[in-house]
Amino acid sequence: MAPDLHFQNRGKGRAELVDTIFVWQRALFDQDETDCGCGSFDLSWRQEGDPMKQVYQTELGRLFQADCLELMAGIPDGSIHTFFADPPFNLGKHYGSRGSDSRTDGEYLKWSKDWLSEAVRILAPGGALFVYHLPRWLVDFAAFLNTHSSLTFKHWIAVYKAHSLPIPNRLSPSHYGLLYYVKGDRPRVFDRDAVRVPVEQCRHCGKDVKDYGGHKKYLNPKGINLTDVWDDVPPVRHRKYKKRPANELAPIILERVILLTTGEGDMVCDPFAGGGVTAYVAERLSRRWICGELNDCTPAKERLLDLKNGSHPEWKSPRKRLAARPSAPPTELPLGI
Repeated sequence: MAPDLHFQNRGKGRAELVDTIFVWQRALFDQDETDCGCGSFDLSWRQEGDPMKQVYQTELGRLFQADCLELMAGIPDGSIHTFFADPPFNLGKHYGSRGSDSRTDGEYLKWSKDWLSEAVRILAPGGALFVYHLPRWLVDFAAFLNTHSSLTFKHWIAVYKAHSLPIPNRLSPSHYGLLYYVKGDRPRVFDRDAVRVPVEQCRHCGKDVKDYGGHKKYLNPKGINLTDVWDDVPPVRHRKYKKRPANELAPIILERVILLTTGEGDMVCDPFAGGGVTAYVAERLSRRWICGELNDCTPAKERLLDLKNGSHPEWKSPRKRLAARPSAPPTELPLGI
């Protein structure tokens, strides 16, 4: 169900104008019929001097230009069903005039622990927490998250990265990591059938790449169980798909995250919206969402407007080798829903 949002101005003059957004949402879990479970939380900011402001809205979600900690500070405890973060990697890249991607290791780790702590707080019981990052930092993040007794480690997902450059005295880095934690002992949603993958077949002869030990007849007709190594994620380079110069994620990552861990109407949060892929996928899948981006929100807004207008291109993977039948020509695996 889409949240019912009410706006209220409580200003005492232009310099002190404060806008408050009240977000009314359904109960996270089944409750007594006499208790609708509706609650409200406000996200407040000053229109002048403070970067936080709403820039786009739909029936399902809201996009804010906001610092990640400010955005999450206004979200109540236990109200997010899936939290996804793809933060700046501290590699000295330029994302805009606000914030810094060139912190000392100590400063970066402290800042990361601050927003991770907020993520744990706002996560609902059984909710999913995902962090996409370089393995170098995910090791520290995992060590910190493991100190939270409320969390259970589920997976370290390896997302294959093509065209890695050689680094002296190191193996060539060929994957990003995706940490997956659950709040509590069991996930509230874990829909493996929604993210199964087709049986991989040779693009030339159409035969199965694997023989599955002679037990193919026992395979699930819906497809193969998704593993924790994702080698079918294409890089996002073409300007037809990219909305900004900085890196963007392929939607297949968010599609799997959201389909696996949420149902329709559940709430998804991404405080590092970037090009708006999380909001775009959540909108397509009828999930409620709240996203924030510290710098320019135009790319994310344009992506959502393209979706609304039916002009967003379909995503396909050039790497997945699939064929429907041995006699059929090779086909590409569509990544859009």
